[in-house]
Amino acid sequence: MGPMTNTDTLDHTTEAPDDGWKEAGAAWGHAALDWAYLFEPYGRDAAEHIFTTIGVDETTDLLDLACGSGYATARAARRGARVTGLDASVELLEIARRRTPTGRFDAGSMFALPYEDECFDAVTSFNGIWGGCEVAMAEASRVLKPGGMVAITFWGPGHALDFRDMFIALGGATASTKDEMIGLASIGAPGVAESMFAEAGFEVVERGATQAVHEMPDAHVMWRALRSPGLQKPALDLLGEEGLRDLLMPTLEPFRAADGSYRLVNELTHVVGTKPA
Repeated sequence: MGPMTNTDTLDHTTEAPDDGWKEAGAAWGHAALDWAYLFEPYGRDAAEHIFTTIGVDETTDLLDLACGSGYATARAARRGARVTGLDASVELLEIARRRTPTGRFDAGSMFALPYEDECFDAVTSFNGIWGGCEVAMAEASRVLKPGGMVAITFWGPGHALDFRDMFIALGGATASTKDEMIGLASIGAPGVAESMFAEAGFEVVERGATQAVHEMPDAHVMWRALRSPGLQKPALDLLGEEGLRDLLMPTLEPFRAADGSYRLVNELTHVVGTKPA
């Protein structure tokens, strides 16, 4: 399978090896609408910076890994790109298809991509590739054309990380959450992402950061956004709605204004590379 052509259908579900991707997809789809419309837009500035840096335009066949509800692919499509997205969550993919009807969106594992070798001009992943995802980087290299560009984002080690205490509290909630948090945090350490790029055969051309801002009008909407990521699902199942809310919401009090609204600023690190021609 390569980039979508006019004869392709828009509804694809790929049969990938069972590496836990379906379970992960169910977790990330548990509050798909809240994730799509309240949380995922945090990546706007990162997406615009990356798409400008790697030159996304009407000549680009773009693959976005862990594409979620297609927020980034929709922005790439506005630039004229032909977009393909892959995610584990069928619920989020339904939203992605509505956002970009001309795109192709597949349910599957980023560790076993259902695409031909060297068929994309660019591969991106916005907070979808963490520490321990070396196989996903290798797969990105396989499907990327020589001379093509690759870019990923992740929560970095910068000073602006208003979610820090929330992440710490969440990491202590369940053993599975702790394991995921370790993977999430490890890629932010200096040199880790660059090593993953080098191991996959990429040359790093840029490391930088953008701001990810979350603004919510009140505690009710803030909680809907905060509970929506798939990372929260194991703790939500264990502690219940009230228990998890009581654990996480107090960590956001420093960012609550007198009128009850919230504003959190988090630094989103990105690394951009190229596949040597």
